[in-house]
Amino acid sequence: MTDVDIGGGQPRRRGQGELEAQVLATLCRAPGPATAAWVQERLDGRVAYTTVMTILTRLQAKGAVERRREGRSFRWTPTSDEAGLAALRMRRVLDGESDREAVLASFLTGLTPGDERLLRDLLAQAADEPEA
Repeated sequence: MTDVDIGGGQPRRRGQGELEAQVLATLCRAPGPATAAWVQERLDGRVAYTTVMTILTRLQAKGAVERRREGRSFRWTPTSDEAGLAALRMRRVLDGESDREAVLASFLTGLTPGDERLLRDLLAQAADEPEA
């Protein structure tokens, strides 16, 4: 994990996935396929080029971005937004557990009433949509 300067000379540790989310959000703002250098410039040089490349490669492995060779470098395109990336992480965690029902039940009992209502509404909408 990398330290982030939060002012006053006190660095804080980045949360898990925070840098991935920043890189993906930056890439999503690109007017089209972008290079790692373009992404790094938009991160105000706070992140090394090699770190941006590592993060983009990880995002590609997760299916959140695609890359296309252009000359000697790559152009990167998002296939998912930040919400999609979070959903990918959630599915990976769920897929790694043997008792999916217990994990989902535990997740549901930890939701706030508002989030529970939102989830119920989304499930109802999904049930009403015709299957693709």
